[in-house]
Amino acid sequence: MSDISAWLDGLGLGNYTNIFVENAIDLDVLPTLTEADLKRLGVALGHRKRILRAIADLSSGSPLPSSAPLADIAISDSDEERRHLTVLFCDIVGSTALAVQFDPEDLSAVIRRFQTTCTTIITDNRGCVARFMGDGVLAYFGYPHAHEDDAESAVRAGLDLVATVGQIQLPSDEPLQVRIGITTGPLIVRSASAEEQEEKVFGQALKLAGHLQSLAPPNSVVIAKSTRNLLGERFILEELGSYEIEGLSEPVAVSRITGERTVESRFDAKRPAKLTHFVGRQHELQQLVECWAQAKGGEGQVACCRASQGSASLASP
Repeated sequence: MSDISAWLDGLGLGNYTNIFVENAIDLDVLPTLTEADLKRLGVALGHRKRILRAIADLSSGSPLPSSAPLADIAISDSDEERRHLTVLFCDIVGSTALAVQFDPEDLSAVIRRFQTTCTTIITDNRGCVARFMGDGVLAYFGYPHAHEDDAESAVRAGLDLVATVGQIQLPSDEPLQVRIGITTGPLIVRSASAEEQEEKVFGQALKLAGHLQSLAPPNSVVIAKSTRNLLGERFILEELGSYEIEGLSEPVAVSRITGERTVESRFDAKRPAKLTHFVGRQHELQQLVECWAQAKGGEGQVACCRASQGSASLASP
């Protein structure tokens, strides 16, 4: 598999070597790969495009693309996009001690299985693996495609990671442990150009996710308030208090996810346990009830409700 490693290194995508090797992908298999195959492997969108273009060049006999000096790369504002993303950072517990305790080859096999497991779970939950960083993985939810429940998907992926990674055995037969931090916020995404290796993402949420995982007990998922606000009552939480984070002007409220509740729908999870009452709208409420009764009887209509601050329409289909 050294050829596939050299080929990926030539593209500046050597971080995917373990995934390709784990899935027995060599130079002979490359021409048969599709974008769907690469997505299932957890390859980021920009990297998929780069790999597919390189495969086409390889088939036509064209040379591999070379990296241009950073000073020669022209960056325009049109290459950048502001996105609201949920960021997940997963890190192996005690990785430094593990590196001292076990043979590098044995530990490397464990890390490869960890990375493959992370890729599968994150992509199954509609996340995007941004990069592997030694014994850690960074993932985005809401990129490249946004969904209204990206925060929920990230938390669910975190819980799945804790459960599944715990089944990976170290050479000592002890289970592998992880810590996971999740936060949500605005980020700037710079699309990958032909010269760059990957999309560049900038924003406070990236650093915060790393800090959060360091606060998590082993085999647990912790989230910031920014993510908590998007979850409603979908998950069971344990409040851990507020922490001072270097570089942030205000403490960050942190919660630990201890499980997922069973609810009939996402609406039930989002709405408060007790709805607030209308005040001073008896006439409008009576009109609404009458419209609803008529609608159930097959005689829908539109009624205009006048209030002191303007007007509103109550429609019955």
